[in-house]
Amino acid sequence: MTMFGYLVERFPGSDEFWTAQSHLGLVVDQNGRTITPDTAYQPGRLIYYYREPIPERPVPFSLTVLHQDERIVVVDKPHFLATIPRGQHVTETALVRARRQTGIMDLTPAHRLDRMTAGVLILVADPRFRQPYQDLFARREVVKTYEAVARYDETVSLPATVYSRIVKQSGVMVAEELPGEPNSETVVELAEIVGEYARYRLRPITGKTHQLRLHMASLGIPISGDNYYPEYKPVTREDFSRPLRLLAREIEFTDPLTNEPRHFTSQQHLSIPAS
Repeated sequence: MTMFGYLVERFPGSDEFWTAQSHLGLVVDQNGRTITPDTAYQPGRLIYYYREPIPERPVPFSLTVLHQDERIVVVDKPHFLATIPRGQHVTETALVRARRQTGIMDLTPAHRLDRMTAGVLILVADPRFRQPYQDLFARREVVKTYEAVARYDETVSLPATVYSRIVKQSGVMVAEELPGEPNSETVVELAEIVGEYARYRLRPITGKTHQLRLHMASLGIPISGDNYYPEYKPVTREDFSRPLRLLAREIEFTDPLTNEPRHFTSQQHLSIPAS
C-alpha cells in the first residue's frame, strides 16, 4: 500500500532503517520529494536513497586548478586521490574536490588517472561538451607524457618501446602480461640519473590499466613506491610519505571545439627516495 511497504518487502527487516533515513531527507523520488512511511505506493515511481558516506581518511595534499574556462577545468591531481567516487573513496576524490573548489557541479572527467598516480587531469565543465573531449582520448589524439622515478640500471638499453598484451580481470587487484597479440605500447626514455635512481620519461601510446607500472617492471626497473608490481604487497594503512613516483607531467591536444592547441603541465615534483 505504501512505498515503504515495497522497500521492506524488497529488503526484509529494514522498516526502522528506512524510517530513520526518511527523517533525514535521504529517501526521495525522481522529483526530489521526500518519501515518508505514509507515501502511497505508485508503480513506476523511482526511489533514490542517498547514503551517508563512511568517514574517509583525508588525503593531506591539495588539488590545484591549472586552468578553467567554460568548457574544461584542468587540475593537478595529487597522489592517493582517486579520480572519481568508487568503493571506499567518495569524498576524497579529485572530482568531488574539483566540484567544491570551482562550484561547477556538472564537472565530469574526460579521462582518468589511477589513484596512486599524480598529475594533469582534464575535467569537462559542461555536459554538452563531454563527448567531444572524451572522444579525443578514445581516438588516442592526446599526447601524454609521464615522469617516473625508479632505480638506475645501466644494463637496460634506453630509449625502448615496450609492447605486451595486458589483461585486467574484474575484481583482481593486479593486471597481467599474457602471451598473445600486444594491446599496449609505451615509449620509455632515460631523462636524468640521480645517484642510484633515475628519472624516466614515459609516453603511453595506449591506455591499459596499470600499463606504465607493468612495462617499467617488465624492463626490470619497477617504479619506486609501487606495491603492485612486480610483486603485489597489500598494505593495511597507506603511508602518505611513500607515494608511487609516477606523474602525468604533460598533456597536449587540439581542442575539438576551437581547433586551438592545448598544452598543460603539472606543477608537482617527484622526489628521489632516500637510498
